[in-house]
Parts: sequence; C-alpha cells; structure tokens
Amino acid sequence: MDDKCIMTIIDFSGQRCPIPLVQTKLALKQLEHGQSIEIVLSDSGSRRDVPAFLKKSGYHVTQIDAQPQYLRLQITCDK
Repeated sequence: MDDKCIMTIIDFSGQRCPIPLVQTKLALKQLEHGQSIEIVLSDSGSRRDVPAFLKKSGYHVTQIDAQPQYLRLQITCDK
C-alpha cells in the first residue's frame, strides 16, 4: 500500500490555542511532498490562527467543513 494514500486525522476539539497551532506545525514537519493531514479545530483562536499560518506558509489547504462548533481542514504538503 502506498503511504501517500494514508491520511492522518488530528482532532483538536476542546484544545485552546496555541496547542493546536504548535501540534499542527509539528505534524506538518513529518509530511512528505504530496501527503496530507486533516485537522479539526474548535477554539476560536485556533480557527483564526491555524489557517492564517498555513496560508502564510504556503500549504495547500482545503476547507472540508465549517460549523459553528468546529472547522475541519485538509492540509497537503506541496513543499
């Protein structure tokens, strides 16, 4: 099986910033080109700061779902 087809899902629901931002940065360091992770954010600070960091850093981000309670993103390493 190709490892690039396996996606890690990290649920940060209930965790407050900066923990989701720091943990997302650490997870991204483990990705190889073309690999993806999915994250779930519930904290308002994380919902603002994590996407801003990803955009600034040049990651390909797809919003999967946005609800009042959470934000779900897929992040692909294009680096």
